[in-house]
Amino acid sequence: MQIYMAGGVTGNLNAFWKDFMNIYLAGSYSREHCLVQAMQNFLSRKGEVAKECEQAKEWEGLSILESFYYLQNNTTFPKLISDFGSFLLDSGAFTFMSNSTTAVDFDKYVEDYAAFINKWNVERFFELDVDSVVGLKEVERLRFKLEQLTGKKPIPVWHRTRGKEYFLKMCDNYPYVAIGGIVTKEIPIKKYELLFPWFIQQAHKRGVKIHGLGYTNLKGLQRYRFDSVDSTAWLYGNRGGFVYRFNMKDGLMEQINVPSGMKMKSKEAAVYNFNEWVRFQKYARVHL
Repeated sequence: MQIYMAGGVTGNLNAFWKDFMNIYLAGSYSREHCLVQAMQNFLSRKGEVAKECEQAKEWEGLSILESFYYLQNNTTFPKLISDFGSFLLDSGAFTFMSNSTTAVDFDKYVEDYAAFINKWNVERFFELDVDSVVGLKEVERLRFKLEQLTGKKPIPVWHRTRGKEYFLKMCDNYPYVAIGGIVTKEIPIKKYELLFPWFIQQAHKRGVKIHGLGYTNLKGLQRYRFDSVDSTAWLYGNRGGFVYRFNMKDGLMEQINVPSGMKMKSKEAAVYNFNEWVRFQKYARVHL
């Protein structure tokens, strides 16, 4: 199973972006050396910086999910997309709506989204699943427009209002599908988990891959065989004042609280927690 690390790099932990880049690209090299010279060496795979960097080796093959909303004006991160082991692009439509003070021009948004996908040769990306705002028919029109502009099939996202028959239709027409509404609790999570086996079975029966959007119940992942999921859970420790420790023996993540009277260093904790989730990511590829 692929576990995609979601958010944080350009969104939730935007303030730490340069620090992540520093560690990812150059490790022990100075920040200035890393950001000015090491990036080109790393991206070209020709320089010695990436070869010598232990952190780069540890992070090689990362599976990353990011939102177009945060990337559309970012000039640095998109250059890394081709170097990740696997990359998923979320449309960011809901974030766009929540941050917009004017009426949303979804046609223009789709055009910008498609242009980004084409420019950076993104292979896997989600549709604009804004069913609750514009209705399914409009979502289908926007999806078709996205397909026409990119020449690729996006990942359609199932929501409760679409019904089971529509999920089967998705599986008949797309090689990769997703289950949405988990984070927003369209269906209580316990009821959702009762439905997961049916969705996964139907997708695999048709030779289709299935993604669980925002589902990272570690025990649940050992029961429900999604092909991939994404998680922002690695961010919770930094917010809650604890660090994670991945237990390789049972495949679960432990939480270690900061001792009373001690203050956690945010940047160091964020990087440490990210590394522990990378360990889980690698574990999941083999064991889940």
